Amino acid sequence: MDGETLYEQLGGAEGLRSLVDRFYEVMDELPEAKGIRDLHPEVLTGSADKLYKFLSGFLGGPSLYVSEFGHPRLRARHLPFPIGLNERDQWVLCMETALRELVDCDTLRSALSSYFQRTADHMRNRDG
Repeated sequence: MDGETLYEQLGGAEGLRSLVDRFYEVMDELPEAKGIRDLHPEVLTGSADKLYKFLSGFLGGPSLYVSEFGHPRLRARHLPFPIGLNERDQWVLCMETALRELVDCDTLRSALSSYFQRTADHMRNRDG
């Protein structure tokens, strides 16, 4: 694993797609994720595609998002949505669930979890 990107460690395109798809399935399944689910469109295909493309480049794979949409401006793109502690925690719950189910390597799971927790906290734009 030394020298491999997080993208490669996750299994490349196939592994990343599985993680993103499971994340959105969990968001649909968990009643405790209703708040964050309600911020998304009824059909999650577009959201899943954008997250997949963003994570591909961010984790060291192909820069699919930047090629199609330009700089991610992640926080700016999320400003229209009310994201407080509850929404952050719900998003993290969904991602942590997907990571636990799909990533066997403790070191990789921990690295991804740390990244996702920091990023989710950075997206907050509301108190509480």
